[in-house]
Formats: sequence, C-alpha cells, structure tokens
Amino acid sequence: MYSFLFFLILEILGVIFLVLSFSVILIYLILMILSALEMRDYLRKNRFADYGDIITSPIAPGVSILAPAYNEGQNIVQNAQSLLSLHYGKFEVILINDGSKDDTLEKLIHFFELEKTHYAYNPEIETKPVRGVYRSKNMSFRRLTVIDKENGGKADALNTGINIAELEILACIDVDCILSSDSISRMVRPFMEETNRKVIAVGGVIGIANNCDVQDGTVTTYRIPESQLGRFQVIEYFRAFLMGRMAWSRINGLMLISGAFGFFRKDLVRKVGGYFPKTVGEDMELIVRMRRYMEEQKIPHKVGFVPDPLCWTEVPESEEILSKQRNRWMRGTIETLQLHQALRLNPKYGILGMISYPFWSIFEKSAPILESVGVLYTLVLLVTGDFSAVYFFALLVMMYLLSLLVSSFSVLYEQIAFNNYKDKKDLRKLIWMIIIEPFVIHPKIVLWGLQGHFDFIKGKGGWGSMIRTGFKKAEDKKNLTPQSTG
Repeated sequence: MYSFLFFLILEILGVIFLVLSFSVILIYLILMILSALEMRDYLRKNRFADYGDIITSPIAPGVSILAPAYNEGQNIVQNAQSLLSLHYGKFEVILINDGSKDDTLEKLIHFFELEKTHYAYNPEIETKPVRGVYRSKNMSFRRLTVIDKENGGKADALNTGINIAELEILACIDVDCILSSDSISRMVRPFMEETNRKVIAVGGVIGIANNCDVQDGTVTTYRIPESQLGRFQVIEYFRAFLMGRMAWSRINGLMLISGAFGFFRKDLVRKVGGYFPKTVGEDMELIVRMRRYMEEQKIPHKVGFVPDPLCWTEVPESEEILSKQRNRWMRGTIETLQLHQALRLNPKYGILGMISYPFWSIFEKSAPILESVGVLYTLVLLVTGDFSAVYFFALLVMMYLLSLLVSSFSVLYEQIAFNNYKDKKDLRKLIWMIIIEPFVIHPKIVLWGLQGHFDFIKGKGGWGSMIRTGFKKAEDKKNLTPQSTG
C-alpha cells in the first residue's frame, strides 16, 4: 500500500514538473515576443523626440528628487552636485540624512553653506523624528534641501522626503547612482503623454557602472565588469529590464520598478500612505499598493517603463554581498505577496490579479523551492531505478537552450537599441558568460533564494551591507603612468 502511494506521488510530481517546464518555455517565449514589440514601438515613437521641449515646457510637471543617505560621507558632495546639475526646468533635490554616523551631514553643511531653518515639518506620513531641515545661504544651491533625521531605514527616510516634497512628481533614487543629464525629461514624458489612463509611476533601466569610465557625473566609456559575478549581473539586468519589464509594460502588468530609480505621482503616494517601512521590499510593495488602490477605485491607470539607459549603479562583485542582496530581494518579494494576498486570481484586479500575481508567486517567489524539489525528485528516481535518462537529458537540454535563447536575445535587444558595449571583446565575454551561467552562477542564486525563504520563516530582517569600491573616473586613467623603481 505504502509502495503504491510512494510511486503514485512520484508520478504526480513528474507530471507537475513536466507541466511547469513547458509553462516556463511558453511564458518566456511570450515575454520575448511582447518585449520585442514594445521595444520596436518605443524606438519608432522616440526616433524624432525632442526632449528639450519638455525641459522648457510650462506644462511639464515639477519633480522632487528624494535621495536617502546613510554613511555616504565619502562621496555625498559629488553625488549632490551631480543631482543639482541635471537638465530640467522645475525640480528640487531633497537629501535625507538618515541618522548617519559619519560626517555626511557635516560635509553637506560645509560645502553647500547650509543653515538650519525654522521649517514647519508636517508628518502627514508617520516617520522617525526629524532633527532639522537645512537650506543653503548660497542662491546657486537654492534647489537643495537637506533633512537630518533619526535612523529609520530607507523607506522611513523616503517618507520623510515625501512629507516635505513640494512638486508633483517624486523621483526616488539611491544617492550613489549616476543619472544622465536628461533623465528627468525622459522619465516625465510618459506622465504627460497618456490621456486615457492615469500614469501613476514610471520605472527606468538600471545600468551597471562597474569598470566603466565616469566623468562629470556621466558614464563616458562602457565596459563589462572584470569579475564573473559582475558580468552575470549585466546579463541579468538586460533580461530583467529590456525583456521582462518591457514585456510586462506592454500588457500593463508591472508589479515592480527599481527602488534605485523610480518616478511616482506624489498625490497618490501620499493617499496610499507612502512607503511601508516594515518590509525590505518597499519599492515593490508601494507599486502593488498603488495599483491595488487604483483598481479598487476603478480608475484606469498604467505603470510606465522607459528602456533608455538613464541611471547607473555599482553592483556587488563578491559572493558575500551578492548573497545578502538576493536574500533581501527574496524576503521582500515574499512579504509583498503575503501583504497583498487579496490579489491572487481575483478578477476584480484584472491583469494584476489574474496574471502578474500568479506569475510572481510561482516563477519568482517559488522558483528556488521548485528547482530544489526537482533536484531531489531526480535523485529519488535514480535511487528507485525509475530514472529515464532520455527524458531527463532531453528536458535538461531544452531548458538550457531556453536559457541561452532568452539571455542572447536580451543582449541583442541592448545592441540594437543602444549599442553601449562597442568592444567586441566585451561581447565575447558576455556570450561566454551566457553559456556557463546556468552551471556556474545559477545554482548559487537558487541557494541564496532558498536562504531568503528560511530567513523569512525565522523572521530575520534587515538590509545587509553593500561595500562599494567606487566608480572609475575617466580622468584617473591619465594618471596611470609607469612609476620609476629607482
């Protein structure tokens, strides 16, 4: 009896894994087609776009740039200068010093000639106490506001900035990111274009600046990172942004825009209560909550996406830091999906409830678990003698070829649309990374995802640390001359 049940369970699992495998293939083929169509339409529409008109347009929305900073004293002045030099007609920069323990605030006060103001802070969204609001005595820095507050984490710091922000659109960014000079005008355009639906948020592509040359706050020369982990993330970001989010944008199913570079309607963000500080996935959770609110109010809306490379950041190149990042991403995904279980297969929420939520639940949240169970299932078949080598290797080759196809097309999209990586050696290295990634990197990603599940069950919180080496400045190369040894 037990033997019969055991083999029945194995048969059922076999059918489940077969269905899941073919579902993955079908879904990613559909995503490839949708992203290609969206990229084609975007390039056609923007071929002759003049973003200078937006900069000077009297109807262009004002933008409040919110940049939380914690222990960023080493680069905070340069970062603030870069933000203040963006090309746009109406914007303000709000830096939030989130209880830094270094000299972040002191450097800002000294360089920008800041003085504490008698600002009547109204905490419409509850936050940690604000210790002071600073403005510059120098009119050259009139766009800059610095908030000093007790430490409460990134979400709490952003909520403090939201309470003070005066303009219509919130641009929530990481303070150490590099933005292109025309990033604001390109990101606000979707808010101005849509007429039938209200654009509530817009996301942008995050580029990887490791090993690139940076001059005057702009990436001047693109190179792929020197480490395998860095190169893997270049391909991963291509897949996530140029394929995944382009495709989801096509069907208005986006549930996530990057917390490092996202634009939001301030009135709606305040209406839904701002960022939720008790999750490590505050960027995803806010988008889902905003969309849920709009669906419940039956207001036609859209989350836009701009595929232009407008923002660059440094990614971790050590396994220790990358594992913490992926652990946090997984915990944030689980928390968001649990907080909004009402969406699950609920036709009331349209595409968000019927397609996006199930996809994230199965193919994002549960993927590490399903892959691990699949490996255990294969081992059990080997032990019981019920293993079919032909079936196993045929399925393995099929999934491997799908991985090659998706990654290769992601790189192709980048080359056709933007062609940033012009060195053929870099492209060859990326192609080699595509070939070995499923065997060298992917198993580690699965393990880190599993650890995220375990840490969530244990109730472990926190962000973990990100150790940055700093961007390579183009002018530094001039100083790399041979030194005499005497």
